[in-house]
Order: sequence, then structure tokens, then C-alpha cells
Amino acid sequence: MALFAFLGAAAAGLLGALALRMLRGRSVAVSLTVVAAVTVTAMLAGTLAVAWAMFLSAHDLSVVTTVCAMAAVVSMATAVLLGRWVVARSNELTQAARSFGDGGAFAAPDGEATAELAALSRALADTSARLAASRERERALEASRRELVAWISHDLRTPLAGLRAMSEALEDGMVPDPERYLRQIRTEVERLNGMVGDLFELSRIHAGALSLSLTRVSVYDLVGDALAGADPLARELGVRLIGNSVDPVPIEVDGKEMTRVLGNLLVNAIRRTPADGTVAVTAEREADHVVLSVTDGCGGIPEEDLPRVFDTGWRGSHARTPPAGAGLGLAIVRGIVEAHDGRAAVHNVVGGCRFEVRLPAASA
Repeated sequence: MALFAFLGAAAAGLLGALALRMLRGRSVAVSLTVVAAVTVTAMLAGTLAVAWAMFLSAHDLSVVTTVCAMAAVVSMATAVLLGRWVVARSNELTQAARSFGDGGAFAAPDGEATAELAALSRALADTSARLAASRERERALEASRRELVAWISHDLRTPLAGLRAMSEALEDGMVPDPERYLRQIRTEVERLNGMVGDLFELSRIHAGALSLSLTRVSVYDLVGDALAGADPLARELGVRLIGNSVDPVPIEVDGKEMTRVLGNLLVNAIRRTPADGTVAVTAEREADHVVLSVTDGCGGIPEEDLPRVFDTGWRGSHARTPPAGAGLGLAIVRGIVEAHDGRAAVHNVVGGCRFEVRLPAASA
């Protein structure tokens, strides 16, 4: 009896598996209906095989067949209803997914769902949130690029127009003091050269082509070189430079690039500190890192602008914008520091702001 029941059920199961394979691209409702039909058919086939082996009477066989038929009707109806419910929830989820695919936010359909569909809804909601954040970053970067192009165009146009006017005046012999014009031309050329150098450095950082030559140096020497390079500008603008709190901690960095980092921070701080103000540089070791900081007397940065300070092209308000700044210095600082596996940050202090560069300390 067991053998006949197994053979009858196995035959129905094989036919059901073949049907599922042929219908695998159809709706889940169809698959559930096939599964229910296979179950009922397997039970009926096994029962009929046993009844045939036991030589049941026609009356008994009709009773068994009727019972199986009633079970088949209930099973098929249940499978169809379940399939329609699952398909409806799936269609609602599909419509909701299309909303954030078109730029909107994902909102999970109301009502209960199976565990798998609920997990899919949570995954789609998380993906929607990440896409929204990505779009926001993309819009911010695009706005930053447009601002950078506008500012660079303006900053290039002004000195180029001056150079053209001075060269034409020299060419026409209408300049009473040619030496003064030549000195001015040299100054403007140096400004343009600095801007082009910043653009080239930033392009290398963004392209991941910044090559570092790491050497073991002392923070004391780095800070000393940076202070010496910024001292003429500080004297010109009447700003005092202080670098007394510098620990001679060794670090492994590219000396040239880190000197540029400190130079950019110092120039930025000096230009934004009023005359008779103070710019202080400190360096200390914290656990396995070295923290370099530059504190100025700019009066502070608005809290809403702090996250944008290191963005490409950011220059703050017009009152804080230097005459020839293109908003690239701090972006270069962050790029070089991150290339050294470090981190650059800024926060307000009393009377100004403090820029910090955190770098891994060299091993003993």
C-alpha cells in the first residue's frame, strides 16, 4: 500500500515539477495554484492507486473520489485567493518602488505583508534614503562646481584684463613709469600662476593621482618652515604669528605636500585675522595621532557654513573673501590630509576659528 501510494504521488509530483518549470516566468499566483493542484493530485493519485490495489468496491471508490474532489476544490480556492493577495501586495510594492526611481521618496504600502515582502520594503526604504542623500550630495557638488567655474572665470578675467591694458600701454609708449608697470605685470602673473597651480593640484587630488613620497620628519621642523614662509605676509598685514606650543613629534608624511597644507592654513588664517590680531599654531600628540592646529581671530564662521568650509570653491561671505582667492586652498588641504590617511576639521573658538589636521603618528 505504501509503495502504490508513493508511486501515485510521485507521478503527480513529477508532472507538477514539469508544469512549474514551464510556467516559471508567470505570476506567483499561477505557481501557487500549480502547487495546490500538485498536492491534491498527488493525494488523489495515491489514494486511487491504493484503492485499485485493495480492489475497493465502486461505492467505496466513489466516496473516496468525492472526498478528494471536495478537498481539491477548497485547496484550489485557497491557493487562488492567496496568490491574488500576494500578487496585489507585490504590485503595490512595485508602484511604490517606481516613485523613488523617478526621483521621489519610497513609501511602503499600508497593510500587512509577508515577511519577505516586509523585508523587501525595508530594503527599498533604506535604498531610497541613500539615493536621496546621494542626490543631495550631487546637487551640492554641482552647485559647488558652478560656483567654482564662475569664480575662477571672474578671478582670471580681472588680472588678464589688467595685463592686457598694461601691455598695450607699454606697447604704445604711453607709460610714464614702465618699471612700475613691469612689477605689476609680474605680480599679476604670479597670482595667475598660483591659481593654475592650485587647479592642477586639485585635479590630481580628485583624480587620485596624487603621488606621495613619505619620509620621517619632525612636526617641529614642518611648523618652523611653514611659519617662516608665512611671516612676510603676516608682517605686511600686521598679524602676530605664535608657534610656541609645538611638540617635536615624528610623523611620516610627504614634506612638500604637508608644507603646502600648513602654508594654506596659515595664509587663510592671516588674511582673515584683523591687524594686531594673532594666529597661533600648535602641535601635540594624542594617542596614536598628531594634531596640528591653526587658530585665527576671524570672529568665527557661521554654524551653517562649517560643513562647507572644505568644499571646492567655498569662500564664505564677501567680507571674508580674499582679493585673489578662488576657494581652492582648503579643498586642497583636505585632499592632501586624507591622502595621508588623516582628517581635517574646523570649529569655532572664542574670537575666531580653529582648523585641525589629525595625522597618524610615526612608530617609535
